[in-house]
Amino acid sequence: MKQTIAYLDCSSGISGDMFLGTMLDVGFSLDTLKQELSALPLSGYTLKCEPLDDRGIHGSRFSVELDEQAQPTRHLADIAALMDASKLSTSVKERVMAVFGCLAEAEAVVHNTTPEAIHFHEVGAVDAIIDITGAVLALESLGITTLYASSLPLSSGHVNSAHGLLPVPAPATLEILRRVAAPWKPCPAEGEMVTPTGAAILATLARFDTPALRIEKVGYGFGQKRFPWPNCLRACLGTPIEEQGMSSSEIDYVTVIETNIDTMTGEMLGWLMERLLAAGALDVSYMPLVMKKNRPAVQLSVICTVEMGEALASLILAESSTLGVRMQQIQRRKARREQRHVDTPLGSIAVKVKLLGEGGEGGEGGEGGERVISAAPEYEDCRRISVERNVPLETVYEVARQAIERTIMIDRK
Repeated sequence: MKQTIAYLDCSSGISGDMFLGTMLDVGFSLDTLKQELSALPLSGYTLKCEPLDDRGIHGSRFSVELDEQAQPTRHLADIAALMDASKLSTSVKERVMAVFGCLAEAEAVVHNTTPEAIHFHEVGAVDAIIDITGAVLALESLGITTLYASSLPLSSGHVNSAHGLLPVPAPATLEILRRVAAPWKPCPAEGEMVTPTGAAILATLARFDTPALRIEKVGYGFGQKRFPWPNCLRACLGTPIEEQGMSSSEIDYVTVIETNIDTMTGEMLGWLMERLLAAGALDVSYMPLVMKKNRPAVQLSVICTVEMGEALASLILAESSTLGVRMQQIQRRKARREQRHVDTPLGSIAVKVKLLGEGGEGGEGGEGGERVISAAPEYEDCRRISVERNVPLETVYEVARQAIERTIMIDRK
C-alpha cells in the first residue's frame, strides 16, 4: 500500500490559515473543504482561497471571512458539542478534539486553571474551528499518513489578544511547543509568526524531523504579514524512501521518562510497574544502581507514545516517592513484526515473526522484499496448550520450533 508523507518547511512560521492554504495549493479541493465543513452546525462565514505571488513564488492564500456578528466565547465542552452534532467521521472528530485539547491544556497551565474552565477567545471563534477541522480534513483527503515539520522561527515583539498585549511567542504557543520539545531557531523578524492554532496543529498532528522523502508535489500557503522574504509555509508531499533496508514507516518517536528511586519497597515498585503498564506505557523497566552515600536504588525507565508522556509523568509523581522525572523524545527504529500460526501435533500455535526490508513485489525472502530474520512461539499460546494437554512447557516450545523450521523460511545471513 502506497504511503504519502508530507514535510512542512516552517521557516516563516505557521498559522491555521497558512496550513490550509498550503494544503489547498498542493491538491486539497476547496469544494471538498466547503462540503465537509457544511456538516458542522456553524454559519456566518465565507471561505476564500486566491492565488498569490510573493517575490517570484506562486502559491495560495486561504482566509475565513466572517459576517458582522458577535462570536460566542466557547469552552472545550462547547467545541465537543459542535463536533458531536456534526456528521463528520469519528476519526476526524477525535483528531479535531485532540488539537483543541492540546490548546486547552496549554491555556490552563498559563492561566493556572483547568482545561474545562478555559474560555476560548480567538481559538474558539469560527475561523479557528474551521482552520483546525480543515487541517484534519486535508490530511485525510490527501491520504497523508505522517506529517513532519521543520524547526520554527523564534521572533520577538508583542501580539494583541483578548487579554491585551502579550509577548511573542504567545504564552500558550510557548507552552504547547515546550511539551513536545519543538526546535526553535532565532529569527530577526518582529511579530507573531507561530500562532497558538498553528502550534497545536503541529504538536498534535506532526513530528519535528526531516524524512527521507521522494518528492512528488510542492505547495505554498501565504500568510498576511510582509517580510523581507516570502511569508509562506511550504509543503513537500511524496513517498518515503527505503533507508538501509528498512521502510521509513518503521521509524517513529517515543517519550522516555526516567527517575531514580531509593525509598520504595519491592512490592511498591511492582505495583508502580503494573499501574504504568495499565495506563498505556509501552515498556517499563528497573535497573539497579548506587546513589550518593552508597544508597542502593533503582532507575525507573518508561517508554511511551509522545501523546502519553505528560499523563504517565504525572502518574509517576503521584504513585512513587520521586520528586521529579527526566523526559526526552527519541527516535525509534523498529523491525516490522507480524503474527502467524504454525500447525503442530499439539494444535495451532501463534508465532511472532520479525521482518526487515520493504514488502512488495520481491515477496518473502525475495530480492527487494522483506526478509524473515527470526520467528519465536508466543508464550501465551504455548502456556495455554501446556495446561490444556498437561504437557511440559519446554516440550510445547520444542514442537513449535520444529514447526517453524519446516514452514517459515528464515534468512540466517
